[in-house]
Amino acid sequence: MSALTNDQIEELITQSLEARNFSYSPYSKFRVGAALRTTDGKIYQGCNVENASYGGAICAERTAFVKAVSEGHLRFVALAVSCDFNHYITPCGICRQFMNEFGKNLEIFFVNDDRTYKRSVLTDLLPYAFGPEDLPSK
Repeated sequence: MSALTNDQIEELITQSLEARNFSYSPYSKFRVGAALRTTDGKIYQGCNVENASYGGAICAERTAFVKAVSEGHLRFVALAVSCDFNHYITPCGICRQFMNEFGKNLEIFFVNDDRTYKRSVLTDLLPYAFGPEDLPSK
């Protein structure tokens, strides 16, 4: 069961699908959009940005997080991620680890092009995660 209302989920889906339009993906042609909702209700969009060196690319999910964190937000409720196909995509391993830094209970919606979705929680996608709580205290 989601902590979000149906209207909030639909808004997150819309923002994720719209974010794909800004994708810079000339190499893979695989457009990805993400929408990240903060605990105070603000939504940050992100898209994938590729680079000719490949290793310099950044995923849509991390783009949304970086935008939010750079504006002072550190607490998040949910993320929606979408691509151009009716194939539920999930965040890559690096994105999962990155998101874990900000909370293990993040809701994640995998959105198809036709607006259908599946829901999960980060702890289900990244069991036994290493996070800030695993570091020795100062």
